Amino acid sequence: MTAEQREEAVEPTGLRHRFRRNPALNLTYRVGVGVVGGLVLLGGILMIPYPGPGWLVVFAGLAILATEFAWAGRLLRFAKRYYDAWVAWLKRQNVLVKALVLSATALVVAATCWLLGAFALVGGWFGLEWPWLGSPIFGSRG
Repeated sequence: MTAEQREEAVEPTGLRHRFRRNPALNLTYRVGVGVVGGLVLLGGILMIPYPGPGWLVVFAGLAILATEFAWAGRLLRFAKRYYDAWVAWLKRQNVLVKALVLSATALVVAATCWLLGAFALVGGWFGLEWPWLGSPIFGSRG
């Protein structure tokens, strides 16, 4: 088999390969991947302190970005390594440390709910119009 035949045999095919051959399509595709991956990553970062899949969404956003950007692949490996180390460290801690981490997480969630006016909204359902339930960002509803 000649070198030319080997190149033809392993030449990539498919939609992505056609995009790479056209500079305008390649740029458009990379920008699209950057925007979608960036939005997923940002959403995941905002979700981290809350119950649910925050870290999973962060890793998904980085994985999307890593399909086109080498730095995102390196950051994904780094983030996974340190996330695994954090989880392993937390598992080794005593109940008091775990309770402190849980309390800090609950405090972040409660503060965010207060800042966004969730307490005033739910209080309004029950006829509670206490001023301290109102959001300092969005003000009173009156």
